[in-house]
Amino acid sequence: MFTGIVQGTARLIDIIEKKNFRTHIIELDESLVHGITTGASVAHNGCCLTVTAIDGNKLAFDLMQETLQVTNLGELQIGDQVNIERAARFGDEIGGHQMSGHILFTANVHEVILSDNNCRIWFSIPEQYQRFIFSKGYIGIDGISLTIGEVNNSRFNVNLIPETLSRTNIDSRKPGDRINIEIDPQTQAIVETVERIMATK
Repeated sequence: MFTGIVQGTARLIDIIEKKNFRTHIIELDESLVHGITTGASVAHNGCCLTVTAIDGNKLAFDLMQETLQVTNLGELQIGDQVNIERAARFGDEIGGHQMSGHILFTANVHEVILSDNNCRIWFSIPEQYQRFIFSKGYIGIDGISLTIGEVNNSRFNVNLIPETLSRTNIDSRKPGDRINIEIDPQTQAIVETVERIMATK
C-alpha cells in the first residue's frame, strides 16, 4: 500500500532490454535506501514495482510487457527522473490517501497554467474513465496524491503548490505528456457497484 506522498525522485541510470521485458536501474537517494531489501515494493510514477537487485544505492526493477503498455514507464529513457515512494508501513502517518500502486489508465497533459506560487494542470482522459472523475475527489497522478479541481467533460485539473513541484517530477510535464492515473479505490468501487445495481433494474 502507498499513500501518494512522493518521497523524492530518482534518476534512471540504465535500461536492460529483453523481449517483451525490461529492467530499470535507478539511483536512489541515500535517505531512501536504508532498510530496503530485495522483494520490497517501491512505486515508480505511482506504479508498484519490486526490487530485484541492490548494489549500494542502485536498485533494479523488472517490468513486464503489461506494465510497459499500461503505464508511462515504457517511455522512460536513461537520465529521466521518476517519482519514488516506498511502501507504507503500519503506524506511518497517512498524509495522502490509500493507493495500491496499480495504474488504471494514462491521461494526457492538455494545458499547464503557471501563476505566482501555483501551477494548474489540465488533463484529457479517455471517455470510458470519465465516470470516475469528480470535483474534490482523490486521484493519483504519477504517484502523487492530489485532489481533483474542476471537471469539464473529458478534462479535469489539479492545482499544485510549490512543495509538490519541488519534490516530484511533475514540474517538468508539458502538453502531450502521458501520465499514470490511479483512481481512488473507494471511488472506483462505489461507481462500479452503483452501475451494476442500475443495470439490474
